[in-house]
Amino acid sequence: MSSEAKPLSGLRVLIPRGGPWGDLVSRALRERGAHTVTAPLVDFAHTSEEDQLVDALKRLEAGEFDWMTATSSTVADVLTHHNAVIPQETNVAVVGEATAVAFRDAGYHITRTPERENSTHALLEEWSEIDTGDVLKVLTLRSDVAIPVLTEGLIDRGHDVTQVLAFRTVGVPASVHIREDIESGRINALLVASAKIAEEVAAQFPQLPENTIVACVGVNTLEVAAALGLPDDADDPAHADYELKRALIESVESVIDQSDMLD
Repeated sequence: MSSEAKPLSGLRVLIPRGGPWGDLVSRALRERGAHTVTAPLVDFAHTSEEDQLVDALKRLEAGEFDWMTATSSTVADVLTHHNAVIPQETNVAVVGEATAVAFRDAGYHITRTPERENSTHALLEEWSEIDTGDVLKVLTLRSDVAIPVLTEGLIDRGHDVTQVLAFRTVGVPASVHIREDIESGRINALLVASAKIAEEVAAQFPQLPENTIVACVGVNTLEVAAALGLPDDADDPAHADYELKRALIESVESVIDQSDMLD
């Protein structure tokens, strides 16, 4: 298929995260004809719960947990930074293709990922071990801005959950060149893949060109973006860019579930 015939031909898309997540998304969009520019608008910093994290990782290495969970690829970076050891007898459940890639690249084993669809809700539905009546000891590691979908689902089922904020999500200023490319329309599509990224887009690019596509992935992202006043004209099926925007969002969702940023 020629690039002209691909669904995202003509789009130059800002990818707002780096690492495995950014690599997977960028590859998927390029395969569909887009040009991509990776310029992280968020990064990850040390947790405000460092003492709790260190204690939890010591307990993890000692084999105190039946399971640990992760739905962000950054958790693998945190584990590696702390030289954390996951015993073979401790099961590991992860959600998100980027998360799975990061864990495997770091040398950590994975016991369970959702099969029906790569989402937190699917994991909770398919995770047979959490519905046997036994109380499991589970360690959940997540971001400070995450929605604790998995954590709350396990607590609701009566399990003994230790939840720790493993890292903080912080904003990163875009470079002068990126700002110029966005303001000039050279970058004509922005991928908004989390509430925090929506906040950074609204703060850093307050005057987007009218024809810039703002593609929000995930219900929570959409709600925050709307509250911040980010443009959503292309959400109207009658809008000229509607099909292009839908193709962009669907391309992202084909490789990255929104839950990859939630818990």
